[in-house]
Amino acid sequence: MVSVLQKDFEFYLGKQNEFVHKYPGRFLLIRDAKLVDNFETEIEAIRAGLKQFEPGTFLVQRCEPGTESYTQTFHSRVFGE
Repeated sequence: MVSVLQKDFEFYLGKQNEFVHKYPGRFLLIRDAKLVDNFETEIEAIRAGLKQFEPGTFLVQRCEPGTESYTQTFHSRVFGE
């Protein structure tokens, strides 16, 4: 079963190129696979989302080309046993 946020993220990925052209560097508020609005800062987008929706039911995504805006790499000097 695909979660609501996964569907919203897949919506973003499907329209990423279009969104990057229209909203470069902006933060997108997405809910129910629809773009609700775009904002200059992440906190503005989160606040707007919380005014309209329950926590955990909307996605805030930075609008940038490639995978940089949604991929994280962590480095550690600790190795598993």
